[in-house]
Amino acid sequence: TSDHVLPGLGDAGAHVGQVMDAGWTTFTLRYWARERKAMSMAEAVRRMTSAPARVVGLDDRGVIAPGQRADVNVIDMDNLAESLPSYVHDFPNGGGRLVQTATGYAATICNGEVILENDRHTGARPGSVLRSSH
Repeated sequence: TSDHVLPGLGDAGAHVGQVMDAGWTTFTLRYWARERKAMSMAEAVRRMTSAPARVVGLDDRGVIAPGQRADVNVIDMDNLAESLPSYVHDFPNGGGRLVQTATGYAATICNGEVILENDRHTGARPGSVLRSSH
C-alpha cells in the first residue's frame, strides 16, 4: 500500500513457454481490492493505469478526461476471476506457450473500438506499440 509501490509483473513475453504472469491485473483487482480490501478498487485501477503511465512518460494516458487517451474496461466485479494457465501450440512450427484467460470483463474499448465483449476477443486490433516521450 506504499505510495512508492505499483503492482506489476512481467517479462515482456521472454519466457512464454515457462512462466505465466498475465493474470496479475485481474488478481490485483479481485484479490487485493475486492477480497482483501487492501486498497479501494479506484486506487487499484489508478496504480495500474495513470500511476505507471506517469512513471514511463505517457502523460496523455491513464485517466478519462478531455484531451487524454484512455482505453476502458467495463468490469463485472461479481464474475471477475483469472483462470489457471494452459499450454497452447500456436506459434510457428508448433511452438508452444502458456496462456491465461479471465472472466468478468464485459467490454474492453481500445481507441474507440470494442476489442473484448463478454470475455471474448472481437477480432478488432486498433492498438499500437507505445513509446515513451522521454
